[in-house]
Amino acid sequence: MIAAPGDSIVVTLADEAETILFGEDLVLALKAGDCLALSGDLGAGKSTLARAFLRAMADQNDLEVPSPTFTLVQIYDLRIPVAHFDLYRLADPSELDELGFDEALSSGICLVEWPEMGGDLLPLDRITLTLEHETVGRRATITAPEAALARIRRVIAIREFLRTHGHADGRRRFLTGDASMRAYETVLTESAEKVILMDWPKRPEGPPVLDGKPYPKVAHIAEDAYPFVAISDYLRGIGLCAPEVLAVDYDQGILLIENLGQDGVLNGDGQPIGERYRESVVALAYLHGHEIRQDLPVDGSQTHHIPDFDPVAMKMEARLLLDWYLPWKRGGQPGEDEREDYLSIWDGLIAELGSAEKNLLLRDFHSPNIIWRSQASGVHQVGLIDFQDAMIGPTAYDLASLVQDARVDIPKVLADQMMIDYLTLRRALGGFDEAGFLKSWAIMAAQRNCKLAGLWVRLRERDGKPQYMKHMPRTLRHLSTALAHEALAPLRDWCHRAGIELPES
Repeated sequence: MIAAPGDSIVVTLADEAETILFGEDLVLALKAGDCLALSGDLGAGKSTLARAFLRAMADQNDLEVPSPTFTLVQIYDLRIPVAHFDLYRLADPSELDELGFDEALSSGICLVEWPEMGGDLLPLDRITLTLEHETVGRRATITAPEAALARIRRVIAIREFLRTHGHADGRRRFLTGDASMRAYETVLTESAEKVILMDWPKRPEGPPVLDGKPYPKVAHIAEDAYPFVAISDYLRGIGLCAPEVLAVDYDQGILLIENLGQDGVLNGDGQPIGERYRESVVALAYLHGHEIRQDLPVDGSQTHHIPDFDPVAMKMEARLLLDWYLPWKRGGQPGEDEREDYLSIWDGLIAELGSAEKNLLLRDFHSPNIIWRSQASGVHQVGLIDFQDAMIGPTAYDLASLVQDARVDIPKVLADQMMIDYLTLRRALGGFDEAGFLKSWAIMAAQRNCKLAGLWVRLRERDGKPQYMKHMPRTLRHLSTALAHEALAPLRDWCHRAGIELPES
């Protein structure tokens, strides 16, 4: 039973098993810079909860977690570093400095048992969790700043979702996050089956970027789970491999989906596995061999209309180079004439796509979103995920995103072979305009890489995610390759005038 009165949360934990489960769930709520202060009498369950938290963060159920009663602090180098403090024997609060508390908090999470001994030196914005014995079990009362409470309420809501759908005791572990609002967990069910939980909270409305609309609405970014469910059903229905949706709460943005596996198209060193990339091309050609369906049923009661990759969306994405990359590169905004020239060039290039072959484009068909299923055969070896933003647009777009993988270097020999494979498969189906497709490929590759160049900077500058900047050199190489096509000469010349240094393709 859970109550959330105002600025606190109260959770009733029936027994030690529920205390352990709650400690594990808190891993999904805390982030670097959080201080979790665990209060309560001897035997109230502080160490039990801390031990469960650390083992879940390490994803090791048998992790040795010694009590820091005598050492005062134990450091764990985990996905997020954790410093476990026990201040029961602290002689004076000033000793916290000697224990490296501030340093630990700057880069990770601090778990603090007996926080009362730290006096006023613990951060004011800490998360305080007080455990108290009840007639049966324990009561946990949590006070914290609203932002931290919101994260904790979210993991509690997800636990309730699991309970509703028959997985009350499912063991949750962090899987991955992405550049959006979504995060993913694995859930080990009571039957020892692993399923995937997609945590997709509603995105706050962003500032208007065009005609009073925020970026997601202009660029057709999915804002709820309906598109994911509809497109998953469609892909499975035509014989491709996409995860089955096992349960969904559309209002809260929580989905439980089939686990297609953990293997991808890269080897242990992060290098592309040629066979797997080539089979991904086969799956893509298979998709493009099917007739377009733009209106898809969802749960038998609604219809998802797949949006068009329209000129407004294409141009808005390409504009990221102007809005983010160029100001970062130069330290100042582009001039108005320069901006108008760039956008005018894109008007012309987008018009060239009017007669391009169109079908479902998955939008981010590259290594992070492909699962390799060695136990399957044919196109079922290629598991497709992360397709909720799919649109109807030039088929060349997805081939460009695969051959020019944004996250990994594809050797030229492999990239050339992938192009040959796709063209050969499409020729065999008949009615294929190869020259027109190659022109579309170059335009879509240029559009995608202009978008990515701006996106990497936006993730760094606006969202505090500098790690994506490592992909910038590759993105510029891919842009250079696309600009080699004669149809892209105006954009190539503009980049030269703008001082954008592109490597030789």
